[in-house]
Amino acid sequence: MNSNADPTGLSDRHRPETCGRRRHQPRRLAWLMRHTAGRRSLKSRPGPSAPWIYLGLLAAQTAAALILFWIVFPIFHGLVTNLGERQMLDLSDQVGIVASAALLHCCYWTRLKWVPVTSPFHSVFVAHLLFFASRVSFFFGGALFSAIFFRHLPELDAFPPFAQAFVKSLYVAGTLFGLFCYSLELDRFGKAMEDRPPERCE
Repeated sequence: MNSNADPTGLSDRHRPETCGRRRHQPRRLAWLMRHTAGRRSLKSRPGPSAPWIYLGLLAAQTAAALILFWIVFPIFHGLVTNLGERQMLDLSDQVGIVASAALLHCCYWTRLKWVPVTSPFHSVFVAHLLFFASRVSFFFGGALFSAIFFRHLPELDAFPPFAQAFVKSLYVAGTLFGLFCYSLELDRFGKAMEDRPPERCE
């Protein structure tokens, strides 16, 4: 008599709960495989609107930077030619500078947080043009900063009140920081355009 025999007289094959588990295991495994594959494909599938969203944000940043250059360059020329003299800005210029800097910051930080850098094509030459535009934007911001804080302010006969000076410093710093962020964006776009996707091995 076999001591390992099942006292119930039922083998594993004839037990109802064991049979049910074995029948449902392949179904559960197939469902898990389909569910996992679906999640992977959903994560790896790029959205069709992502490149257009990025290009739209970049175009908005470029438009804001061009408006800033258009307004600020005559002011920069007046600072360099008339050191120590107070520059009077029109209300329209002030509104244009504030609106353009705000638009530049909004588009930049929105892109940085939610939209990845995508390049519609790859070209080393165009990438170098973007690097050059990035450096020119940065150089202009640095020249404006040097002209204001190292050349213009020391030549003033009397400094403005502290509150007015603080507000103007924030005003200028926000504009220069926006141009700096735009130069970083052009640099990132140039790197994405210069890098080629890895070739697939057949």
